[in-house]
Amino acid sequence: MPFSKIIHPLENKLQVQHLNVGEGGDGQRLDNWLSKILKGVPKSHIHRIIRGGEVRVNGKRATADTRLSAQCVVRLPPVRIAQPSETYVPPAEFPILFEDEFVLAIDKPAGIAVHGGSGVSSGIIEQLRCARTPKFLELVHRLDRETSGILLLAKKRSALTAAQQSLREGSWKKEYLVGVFGHPTFEKKEIRLALSKNICEEKTRKVFVDEQNGQFALSRFTVKQRLNLGSLMTARILTGRTHQIRVHAAALGLPVVGDERYGDFVQNKALRIKRMLLHAHLLSLPHPATGISLSLHCPIPQNFSIELEKLGKVVLAQ
Repeated sequence: MPFSKIIHPLENKLQVQHLNVGEGGDGQRLDNWLSKILKGVPKSHIHRIIRGGEVRVNGKRATADTRLSAQCVVRLPPVRIAQPSETYVPPAEFPILFEDEFVLAIDKPAGIAVHGGSGVSSGIIEQLRCARTPKFLELVHRLDRETSGILLLAKKRSALTAAQQSLREGSWKKEYLVGVFGHPTFEKKEIRLALSKNICEEKTRKVFVDEQNGQFALSRFTVKQRLNLGSLMTARILTGRTHQIRVHAAALGLPVVGDERYGDFVQNKALRIKRMLLHAHLLSLPHPATGISLSLHCPIPQNFSIELEKLGKVVLAQ
């Protein structure tokens, strides 16, 4: 594909550029910051020009993992980038669960990706940026496209860094509502199954249990309601692995209702399930600015309740 000249934020002449990082890039890795500046340039090429010394930070050579500060000045060599396609991003707002000058918590609907990519032209973050034209807005964490519930975004770089640090330290408490096919033989159960990722034949990412080489993953399930064809449970995740709840539930023989990747395809089709029954309904974490506990709750969406009713009436305990 032919490359066109860099337009914004760089000038449209192919020449050496000196860019101020500013607050939006404070604390970011150099390669990640360049990926946002040089949209359309492959990551491999960005790493190549960094290794070759063509990119300088405050006049000195740097590495891909160099952490930038707001005061840094980055020298960029002449680079051509692919002509971006003219894709319209519809501005959108979502129900707000909490907002202050540091963070924004929204009620994410099922079926909408949190960001564009992998065949999705735009997601929640792009739509919010178009609606709000903020100086800074970034995802603190992610939810699967099919999952609904609490999604936290940062409105300042300092808040993003602090919130993600507390997440890595295990200071977050996250609980999901999950509807499954089948009847658990337990009331409460802790699952410790390591997980790995690969790309399957359909060129989609799939996660599987891999006790030998996988990453440690810990989930705690509690049965809330037993129904004719399945159950409603809560799931607390002590680690944040990709598709963790879905894979752990399937490993228990309790596939998540509506899960098209790890679920029961026959029952999903027979009951005409229209959404996956996974909803992030509780989240607590230290506020990234004050450190005071921030507790968030997201009500059960109506479309979740409608699908859950397809599992039949409540089965009374014997």
